[in-house]
Amino acid sequence: MATLAPPDLRDARAEFAGGRSYLAACTMGLPTHGTRAAVMADLDAAATGHADAAAYTAIVERTRASFGRLVGVDASRVAIGSQASVFAGLVAAAIPDGAEVLCVEGDFSSMVLPFAHAGRGVRLRTAPLQGLADAITADTWLVAFSLVQSATGEVADDAAIRAAARRHGARTLCDATQAVGWMPVDAADHDAVICHAYKWLCAPRGVAFLAISEDFTRVVRPVFAGWYAGSDPWVSCYGHEVELAADAGRFDVSPAWQAFVGAEPALELFASLDAETVYAHTTGLAATFRAGRGLAAPERASAIVTWADPDGRDLARLAEAGIAASGRAGRARVAFHVFNDEQDVDDALAALRH
Repeated sequence: MATLAPPDLRDARAEFAGGRSYLAACTMGLPTHGTRAAVMADLDAAATGHADAAAYTAIVERTRASFGRLVGVDASRVAIGSQASVFAGLVAAAIPDGAEVLCVEGDFSSMVLPFAHAGRGVRLRTAPLQGLADAITADTWLVAFSLVQSATGEVADDAAIRAAARRHGARTLCDATQAVGWMPVDAADHDAVICHAYKWLCAPRGVAFLAISEDFTRVVRPVFAGWYAGSDPWVSCYGHEVELAADAGRFDVSPAWQAFVGAEPALELFASLDAETVYAHTTGLAATFRAGRGLAAPERASAIVTWADPDGRDLARLAEAGIAASGRAGRARVAFHVFNDEQDVDDALAALRH
């Protein structure tokens, strides 16, 4: 009989009502019991006229701090928002006229389009993921890449990319949306790291983060500044003579309160887990699935497994067996998270044999 999870992950797995046959965390996460309860309680309070704006602000700040713990930076280095692409656009606005941006061929469009349409003579160049570090030159101002590729599940050689960027004096922008929640991520190693929390962090859609270095904070302009970007948002509501936050808060986008209500318990849960234990569990399940399918092991372990499925037959087999998976760029895609176990692997392999 398959075990549910390693002993120190069983309490985490118990936070999810679903999970069995759900192999789509790379598409969207499952809400925890805490998230569901918090959102429903907030709706009840709002419906009776008892919503509390000050309480929402406290929730946002606690959630910001949880994300900081997840990626190894102080909360003062974290900005909050609603979409990863907005933060990519923020960085794109800071690129000098005519400068070069290096992206990954076939990367998720939110990490490419803001730079492709930056204007001002900004030049976009792409390279294959595995050759990204070697493609950085002295002309490269910014390297923008997803740490884990959405379409393939491939994990970037983060250390090599950072080292090459330092040698050539280039900045780095890393999208960790497909990484934070199942693998350790150290945002302090980059100029900027962006992450939307609705996938592996199991938060409602509409909660995103930007972890930005103190040095890069002085380069990026707060072009999206609104009332929440002030040093004290509640005294920054009117006029133009507003003192912006001295830290990453100057890049805050006014929060979607209800989304953060749901995000708080989810982020708190994942921040409390040992990242190495989660990584071993998720990549171990993925490795077992790959072996069962006869797929080659990737250069760097991943919790996402993809394979060619141009006609969608394998995806259909999984769906017929009641297994939630996804298809991207002509490939079938499954993902293994804390709420999955060996039984999910066995069920998926059995469905694909039929």
